[in-house]
Amino acid sequence: MTNITEIAPDIYRISTYDSNIDLQFLQFLVKDEEPLLFHTGLKKLFPQVRDAVNQIIDSSKIRWISFSHFEADECGSLNEWLSIAPNAQTVCTPVAAFVSVDDFAIRPSKTLQHTEVLNTGKYSFQFQHTPQLPHGWDAGLFFETTNKTLLCSDLFHQFGDVEAITESDVIERFRQTIANYEVSPFPNYIPYTTHTDRILQELVALKPRTLATMHGSTFVGDGERALQDLATVLHEELVTKQKKV
Repeated sequence: MTNITEIAPDIYRISTYDSNIDLQFLQFLVKDEEPLLFHTGLKKLFPQVRDAVNQIIDSSKIRWISFSHFEADECGSLNEWLSIAPNAQTVCTPVAAFVSVDDFAIRPSKTLQHTEVLNTGKYSFQFQHTPQLPHGWDAGLFFETTNKTLLCSDLFHQFGDVEAITESDVIERFRQTIANYEVSPFPNYIPYTTHTDRILQELVALKPRTLATMHGSTFVGDGERALQDLATVLHEELVTKQKKV
């Protein structure tokens, strides 16, 4: 079942829960003059997500399609969306376009430089280059500048069929996710690089009010503090603990 929740003015959270892996897969739709879809979802979920989008806008009117990094749940159904929305264009980092997207997609992408702004009508989205955060050298995130919503991909990842929006701290859920991954067959889910803390501090400086994560609840509240806590957790789990092993 796919659920729809407005998490910020004109930004809709579209959620499909997979009980087999206890995980929500999310897309975020911006309803504006030039609608933006952030995350396309897996190819197999395309019919469900398309039907959900059609409850909000005519899906053929989508103008911009974006995602953090080249991965199935981020952009697996990209070509299906480009096929039903004839004026849609992919928006991504130059690295993503060069190494993956412009070979994979049926139409060329639009690339944005670090901090460049995409206008959708009423709203403006600042593009943040975030290589290897959450993962992938092609990674990037969008920040809506009016209501201060950060579309933050896998940052704050939480397992479970959780509530759509929370004002409660989600950092311990995220800590457990990272800890579980490190002892699973899929360690190094989020790599800790020489640039990780710098990138996180750039996100902290945005002072977001809403953190729209791709797996789990959207957090509404002190996003600046939440991102500082995230930086602490990543260092503790991926650096401090590793040194003790």
